[in-house]
Amino acid sequence: MSLVPGLPAPGRAAVRAGVVGNFVDQINIFLPVVALAPALATLAGPHAGVTAGAVVIVATLLGRPIGAMIFGRIADRIGRTRTTKIAIAGTAACSLAIAAVPGHQHIGVWAITAVIALRFVGGAFLAGEYTSAIPLAMEWSVPRRRGLVSGLIMSMAAWAQSAIAFATIGLIALLGIGAYADYGWRFAFAAGGIASLLLLAYYSKQVADAPQVTAERAIADRARTGARAGLRAVLIGQYAGAFWQVFALMSGLWLMTNMVVIAVTGRLETDLSLDSDNVALMMGVASIAQAVVMATTGHLSSRLGRRRFFIGWGLLAAVAGPLVWTLTLATEAIPAIYGIALLQIVTVCGYGPVGAYLSERFEAHVRSTGYGTAYSLSIVLPALWPWWLPILEDILGRNGSVITVLAVAGLLVAGCGALGPRLSPDDLDRDVEAVARMPQREHKPVSVQS
Repeated sequence: MSLVPGLPAPGRAAVRAGVVGNFVDQINIFLPVVALAPALATLAGPHAGVTAGAVVIVATLLGRPIGAMIFGRIADRIGRTRTTKIAIAGTAACSLAIAAVPGHQHIGVWAITAVIALRFVGGAFLAGEYTSAIPLAMEWSVPRRRGLVSGLIMSMAAWAQSAIAFATIGLIALLGIGAYADYGWRFAFAAGGIASLLLLAYYSKQVADAPQVTAERAIADRARTGARAGLRAVLIGQYAGAFWQVFALMSGLWLMTNMVVIAVTGRLETDLSLDSDNVALMMGVASIAQAVVMATTGHLSSRLGRRRFFIGWGLLAAVAGPLVWTLTLATEAIPAIYGIALLQIVTVCGYGPVGAYLSERFEAHVRSTGYGTAYSLSIVLPALWPWWLPILEDILGRNGSVITVLAVAGLLVAGCGALGPRLSPDDLDRDVEAVARMPQREHKPVSVQS
């Protein structure tokens, strides 16, 4: 099945770059979660604890919504391709700079301080990258392939997780943990930066904005709609209904992600007494299973309709997620290597249609702003789970807290999916701008004339 039937060369390039580019984005996003963890003592000193690693991750998370708000507006004004190139260049610079940061033994506390600052700035550039590149791919996609392309793009997060996990295991096995902590981790960040530079070269030579979106932007500028657009219109103006609906839906998906991808990693070590090598192997296998299924769920949403998909998948996650967690982590009735893979499949594979759905919820002159802000701002509260989950544990128990979060997250996806437009298969067989202007929007479509 061809992803790009009948598209001109820039369109084919934009769709392919959207898929490959999100893989590169996610590599850079997940690097500090996996690759940097064994080397924290090198950067933060011999007495570094988990707090140092958590601060690095939080810095990235805080940078992403800020970057989405800034670069989303830029992409809506000057074009997706130009903005993507700026964001890719910034991402590459930050990753390569981290690879070159001197260790704690050379500059003391400034080493970890530099990494935190670079991850904050890098988080902003990373957000700018997917905020512009994914809507660009959706705008070029053939309507009946848009869900499929979205699923492939979203599945790159899982492929990136597995790639980093296996690469880290390989580097540690090759170099030894001591050498990896001293300098081996730098190879991972250098590779991420070089991959971004290669992606930048591809965008510069091959990719261009979709002509119909360029025309819509020009019309909107002439009609002075740009002054009424932007972040204010998305958050509290005419697009607020669409924004807060997808924000809440994404919050449910991010809650699932943090429980079944990040929190579960520590639980496998503490609750099931597995060593780090086995945990990394299990998470790598689960990521591959998640990626394969997620690549299909985007297309499934096109066959069922977006609303029906999110309602169904949210209810599945609300029921099956807690059940599989209980059978895997609480009772050990399912072997962990199978249980974790199944847990990720029934929950976070609901991301498949997200690239298409968020693009379809906003018209061209606010699409990147709406997409990026909803996608990135919804990350923050779920990502602070190390602070709020222990409070729930005191009330609901160690496993009861996670089970409750998974159930609530699934119901949030189902409920917010029900609040969105129907978007049947017939509706979706139109270009993204036609779908965004359909009358069942919560906002009134902008009427502009040339």
